Amino acid sequence: MDYIGIDIGTSVCKAVVFDEKGTSIVQAHRRYDVSFTPNGGAEVDSEEVIQKCFEVIKECTAQVDNRSVIGLGISCMGEAFTAVDSNGKFLSNAMVSSDTRAEKYVQTWPEQFGTDRLYQITGQTPHPLFTLFKLLWLKENKPEVWESADKFLCFEDLLQYKLGIDPAIGWPLAGRTMLFDVRKHAWDQDILSEVGLSPEKLARPLPSGTIAGKVDSVIAEELGLAKDAFVVAAGHDQPCAALGAGVTSPGMAIYTAGTVECITPAFSKPIFSEELRKNNLCIYDHTVTGMYVSVAYNLSGGNILKWFRDEFGYQEIEEAERVNKDPYEIILSNMDMKPSSLMVLPYFISGGTPYFDTKTKGAVLGLHLSTKRGELIRALLEGVAFEMRLNLDILENSGHRIDTLRMVGGGAKSIVLAQLKADVTGKKILVPDVNEAGCLGVAMLACSAYTNIPVIELANSWVKVVSEIIPGVENSKFYRDKFLKYKELYPKIREISL
Repeated sequence: MDYIGIDIGTSVCKAVVFDEKGTSIVQAHRRYDVSFTPNGGAEVDSEEVIQKCFEVIKECTAQVDNRSVIGLGISCMGEAFTAVDSNGKFLSNAMVSSDTRAEKYVQTWPEQFGTDRLYQITGQTPHPLFTLFKLLWLKENKPEVWESADKFLCFEDLLQYKLGIDPAIGWPLAGRTMLFDVRKHAWDQDILSEVGLSPEKLARPLPSGTIAGKVDSVIAEELGLAKDAFVVAAGHDQPCAALGAGVTSPGMAIYTAGTVECITPAFSKPIFSEELRKNNLCIYDHTVTGMYVSVAYNLSGGNILKWFRDEFGYQEIEEAERVNKDPYEIILSNMDMKPSSLMVLPYFISGGTPYFDTKTKGAVLGLHLSTKRGELIRALLEGVAFEMRLNLDILENSGHRIDTLRMVGGGAKSIVLAQLKADVTGKKILVPDVNEAGCLGVAMLACSAYTNIPVIELANSWVKVVSEIIPGVENSKFYRDKFLKYKELYPKIREISL
């Protein structure tokens, strides 16, 4: 039998079919647009997203043995939800993570409820991205939607709903709503009462890997799935990808080098501390039941390289078209190989952890008429890596050492970039042979549910490391000294940021 992993992202959904050995057989993807509004809104059309999820499933099943796909798992973006009425009609678009319209509720609601109390329940610190605050915004600004809604569903549970299943939400995704008690593993009644929401309007929370239900037989026929195809609870994309990269024990973390740069370490127990709280490093469930994760991220991430490509990379774009290569590959080949003398604060969108700063702007310091493009490219990437090292240091100063980073995403395709990150962070980096870690992780969960093979055993078998990058001695020493200066950069830029 085969298993399909579905990953619903902010602008693209993907599906990959894997066999019982974890080999990728076929994959498909569809893109959709994020709509922005002048008042800070950022939404996707939920109906379009679900339709395109159906399309990628059908495209994949059409290319494998007839009705061989028995199990499905769904990884998805966090926090975004859709209001649905009792007839299954979508009443709203989904407000994605970068939607900031709920910012005023972040300033007032936690104080009324108790900021530390909220952290001790949810493991999260207040930010406009969380479902809690988006619901408060919807309640006040679109009361007709609030009153008509029968369910408020995140994309994992929304797709299940449209597959004919009583919707369930994996613990790792429930933990991103700021409505969920991450120790008791239940919707928190006190938070829901303050919001004015009943738990019946939310999906059933289940541990990752639990079978949520069987796909409706008519829908299974239409999508080309096996007659008894089932869906497992899975969850938020970062813990799903961590499992897909083989991060199944403490001391390991996945380093996702994509549009957003993200490090997700694994812990053997929930960790709540003042140090982590004040630095906005959360704690919630891993897809490996009984384990937990945190998430450290920088929103500029790979976006910073896209900015360079769009504004200054016309030479590389022209060359890429001429030689049929990816422009990013050529940009990275033009990067200086030695450390840069420039200093970059990578807040080109807004800050992620540890500061949750939406106002301070990015900066490039040390420019000179002798500065070349190759040095600027390297400095931009160094800045993002320094920000991730800052987060790693906070975790380690709290007693949670990370020895190994498993790197996935577009950046993992470049050994040069992986070496830069190893040198800056001082960590060994392993690159697994994984193209879509989120899809692989949730397919593992489906396979484990069907075969009863423990998911950790599957991860050890399915995930194969193809590269090992050790920090270079000279560069690492240079970056240790430079990092001390980098830590002084943010507070100074914040003071003068417009």
